[in-house]
Amino acid sequence: MARFTAMHRFARWHIWLGWLAALPLLLWTISGLVMTLRPIDEVRGENLRRGPGLLQTDMLTAPRLAVPVKRLTLIEENGAPVWIATDSQGNQSRYAQDGTPLPGVSEAEARELSQAAFAGSAALVSMQRFSAEASPLDLRRPRPSWRATFADGTHVYIDADTGEVVALRTEYWRFYDLMWGLHIMDPMGRENTSHALLWIFATVGIVSSLLGTVLLFRRRKRRIGA
Repeated sequence: MARFTAMHRFARWHIWLGWLAALPLLLWTISGLVMTLRPIDEVRGENLRRGPGLLQTDMLTAPRLAVPVKRLTLIEENGAPVWIATDSQGNQSRYAQDGTPLPGVSEAEARELSQAAFAGSAALVSMQRFSAEASPLDLRRPRPSWRATFADGTHVYIDADTGEVVALRTEYWRFYDLMWGLHIMDPMGRENTSHALLWIFATVGIVSSLLGTVLLFRRRKRRIGA
């Protein structure tokens, strides 16, 4: 009788924990399935990104900077070499190939840069500027930016200070990103993979599975004994 009571309690705990674990388990399974449906290169839109062209370096002159920099990078913008200087605080500025300072990126220039970077056939629909403090969720960087929206839903982000292409996001990427957020149970920020809610539901799922395993072997043992 005592054994029956203990097993009955095990079964009740297993049922209630199973109901509690059902939602996160369903979310993990569905989101995990969605994230495997397409190759990651297709999700990232690599086929829509045009690579930089070759640069002529015979006329280059490094900029003379008043403060030390952490990094000095040479990139290509609209076929011309551009210097990007990054200081120790992460601030960035750009310079022409002869070392003269360049202003921030205008809307017209951002439009040209985004169209040069986009290898798809969809037309450019709109341009919108964002500050570093209000950067869009799909950019994932606290940088001032221009967002070029194309007719197929693709977003091309141009750094408003340097003119670099910092991100290319397709519609499917954003759907994939939502699934990723549900998978790690952080649908708002979609970055935090270590938080209490995730630990709790994972623990509930483990305990429920262990209880079910114990009940399965106990039931099998009783059948063999019978």
